[in-house]
Amino acid sequence: MTEPASASALPLSDVALVLSPQDDVAVATRDLAHDTVLTGGPDGDITVGSNIGRGHKVALRAVEAGAPVRKYGQVIGLAKVPIKPGAHVHAHNLGMDDGDREIEVGVDRRPTVPASERRTWQGYRRSDGSWGTRNYIGIVTSVNCSASTARMIADQFRGPVLDAYPHVDGVVALTHDTGCGLVPTSEGAQVTRRTLQGYASHPNMAGLLVLGLGCEMLPAATILDGLALREDLPVTELTIQDTGGIRATVRAGVAAIESMLPGVEALRREEAPASALVLGTNCGGSDGYSGITANPALGFAGDLLIAQGGASALAETPEVYGAEHLLLRRAVSQDVADKLLGRLRWWEKYAADGGGTLDNNPSPGNKAGGLTTILEKSLGAVAKSGSSELVAVREYAEKIDLPGLTFMDTPGYDPVSVTGLVAGGATVVVFTTGRGSVLGCKPSPSIKVATNTETYDRMTEDMDLNAGRIVDGTATLEEVGREIFEKILSVASGEQTVSEELDLGADEFVPWQLGTVT
Repeated sequence: MTEPASASALPLSDVALVLSPQDDVAVATRDLAHDTVLTGGPDGDITVGSNIGRGHKVALRAVEAGAPVRKYGQVIGLAKVPIKPGAHVHAHNLGMDDGDREIEVGVDRRPTVPASERRTWQGYRRSDGSWGTRNYIGIVTSVNCSASTARMIADQFRGPVLDAYPHVDGVVALTHDTGCGLVPTSEGAQVTRRTLQGYASHPNMAGLLVLGLGCEMLPAATILDGLALREDLPVTELTIQDTGGIRATVRAGVAAIESMLPGVEALRREEAPASALVLGTNCGGSDGYSGITANPALGFAGDLLIAQGGASALAETPEVYGAEHLLLRRAVSQDVADKLLGRLRWWEKYAADGGGTLDNNPSPGNKAGGLTTILEKSLGAVAKSGSSELVAVREYAEKIDLPGLTFMDTPGYDPVSVTGLVAGGATVVVFTTGRGSVLGCKPSPSIKVATNTETYDRMTEDMDLNAGRIVDGTATLEEVGREIFEKILSVASGEQTVSEELDLGADEFVPWQLGTVT
């Protein structure tokens, strides 16, 4: 933090945000100097006890040791020591609250009111009734042993070679670090297979090459077995051993893709209903503004899409931990609530088996940005879900097949989480970031939204939208939410995101690795 400018007295409302009347802390919107007096506090003037960085928390009132500390009107932790008004509230004086939160199912259900204006976008109509936002030819690999060969094939279609095919978005090699040594009946093998099948059948794939080695425990044929592929999807399956080695397989793979190109190029966008879109939401490099600006604005945009009859998906189970009660209050049934609680209990055991706990999150970058406990981080992360009813809970890479809000069980690690969402059918992803994450996710476009203006200005070439204007006072949350919604429609219709301009998204294909490897 740079040394903040000192000031004898400043109105609290000019330099910090109080998010709820019940809150014990405010979020600084600028660096605050030691001994600055903040006027207009809930119990009178507040003297800042130490230098406090923007995005960090300043105490509004005294809190006794062991007492709960509130932000968003919710408990974000317990005071480790007595906290004085004006103190910097962070990891040195705020700890985890492991107490149970009140569980009420469905009490905040609010049926979606269909939008009066039906919105459309320009997409690729597929033979199974789905709609693609992009036209990729994908190389799906069954095993890491075929990764280098897949990249060699894809590399033959980089640069000007595709200039003759302007309606083909690219050839993407989806490589990974597993596929053999997996016990075929294990949970890990099933998750990997489900992920690969989700990409193989994705609406943004207009052509498919499935590539294996030939002796792996998860062979290429199992990716296609039982998979209801579209009638209009050209598919070629190759194994390196049967084809005659790497060189022969590269030649055969290039020839197969060359034969697909004219048909993919012939496809044209048509007017599609907004209800055909599947939105994946994620956040990474979160900071103290994430739950105030970009995340709730994205939640508002998701609500707008759901009002059109579309689908929005929230993910990152470890990052809703402690805020799950807010989702349960919007669950459409006890069954949906039980599924979410079941995944959380699974994660508690999973973390314990690995020698950790779920409150080990947030990351160092999150803490540098002002987030202290997983409770605080989760309350901000859940804001991406908007206010719509929770209609379904899906396991990793399962199909997002219902209109409305779905929760998908994924890790919080960004590439793994987004890979699960895309495998589940997300055709557009919106990714919010405070510190400056730079993720792409072929074959779906990734729209990146900065939570604060400083990050947006510093990383303009990597950000698509600036939600920091909400804190700056130059835009309202609703205005930014509508801007995100309009951006979703534009990007779905073919507008390139900054990630796509940089050709990002292949290396970020990272399936979740679970189960026994032998």
